[in-house]
Amino acid sequence: MTGSTESGTAPAAACCGDSADPAPAPRPAARPDGTWSVDEHLADVLAAVGPLPAIELQLLDAQGCRLAEDVLAEGDLPPFDNSSMDGYALRTADTVGAGAEYPSVLTVVGDIAAGAGELPRVGPGQAARIMTGAPLPPGAQAVAPVEWTDGGTGTGHAADAMTAAVGGGEVRVLRPVAEGAHIRRRGSDVTAGSRVLAAGTRLGPAQLGLLAATGRATVTVRPRPRVVVLSTGSELVQPGEPVGPGQITDSNSFTLTAAALDAGAIAFRVGGVPDDAARLRAVLEDQLGRADLIVTSGGVSVGAYDVVKEVFAEYGGVDFRRLRMQPGKPQGFGRIGPGAGVPLMALPGNPVSAYISFELFVRPVIRAMLGADDIHRPVVRARCPVALRSPAGRRQFLRGRYAAAEGLVEPVGGAGSHLVGALALADCLITVPEDVTELPAGSGVDVVLLGG
Repeated sequence: MTGSTESGTAPAAACCGDSADPAPAPRPAARPDGTWSVDEHLADVLAAVGPLPAIELQLLDAQGCRLAEDVLAEGDLPPFDNSSMDGYALRTADTVGAGAEYPSVLTVVGDIAAGAGELPRVGPGQAARIMTGAPLPPGAQAVAPVEWTDGGTGTGHAADAMTAAVGGGEVRVLRPVAEGAHIRRRGSDVTAGSRVLAAGTRLGPAQLGLLAATGRATVTVRPRPRVVVLSTGSELVQPGEPVGPGQITDSNSFTLTAAALDAGAIAFRVGGVPDDAARLRAVLEDQLGRADLIVTSGGVSVGAYDVVKEVFAEYGGVDFRRLRMQPGKPQGFGRIGPGAGVPLMALPGNPVSAYISFELFVRPVIRAMLGADDIHRPVVRARCPVALRSPAGRRQFLRGRYAAAEGLVEPVGGAGSHLVGALALADCLITVPEDVTELPAGSGVDVVLLGG
């Protein structure tokens, strides 16, 4: 793969699938001036994508994926009555009235470790030494923790020692034991046939552990989409390389790859591609085979040397649009490649514009491909203590810091689309509607929370 580095945590072939064919839907039209609103563009993009086809994966390969169907328990958990403590399995009648001065003295008839097969029967006046997780022997009604006994030493309370010989010796129980005490009953956690996980559940460590505990070796999931991220521009150099006159270090591919990972994708970063049509064409052809979604940055404006539009036009089906928003006005969206093609989202090259465009448009696409219900970032209402200005006819997204306890939000840095220092300090986007040019101090605003 040309100039690429996998940034995912799962094997490339493990959580991937062919993109689902988009459901046909009427597409919104631009205004007479050729512009689109943020909502119109987002609706058009989401109408063209959907959850990836379900596949069956080994458990660890499914981490981060979402279940495509309900999972039912094939057996009970625990599968048998077992002890929750190291101690002695016994009959409760034998401990009535037991105390330190007059303990119940029981004969130890056996030793039961976790995984034991043959179990001794516990009769009147008897006990079996038992370890945590070991099956409860027949005849036993409860377990006395070792701390409630002398541990077979014949002298006082035991700290944690159990010294009674297997099949012999005696143990002194120093307090009464209630029926069922310190026993994990069969099916007390999960009963056979019950739904343990619902379709749509994201599989993390706890969920994978539950699946393993129920005996599942594989699971049917919506795979994590494979997202290829590439940045374009002859001015780009990679971090660590010398920066010459007129050059800048490529940050977009790192920002967007990290954002794709954060959204739940398997992400592949492709280093900066120069403004050369043949080179860009070759990189795209190289990446199409492993991509469920391609995200580019740069080359979507009206620059004289923007070759992105030239190359994408050869594939057909990619629309370049002007959105009524700031930053992020120029956007591109469509499909490239054979058959139904691979969805492609072309973002502006300015770092802040690229990141905000990702959050507003690309992240929901990734979440939709995952089959997630929460495809959008949460939006809250907050009060801004400073006055805000915004250009007429554009929805502005200002970077901000949100104080949940006070219900306040304040801008961070200016409105420039190159201010990556301020972007790194922000944890939200402050939204100013298209029809608002000024907001006095103390006004309420919508706040898009970016998460940790």
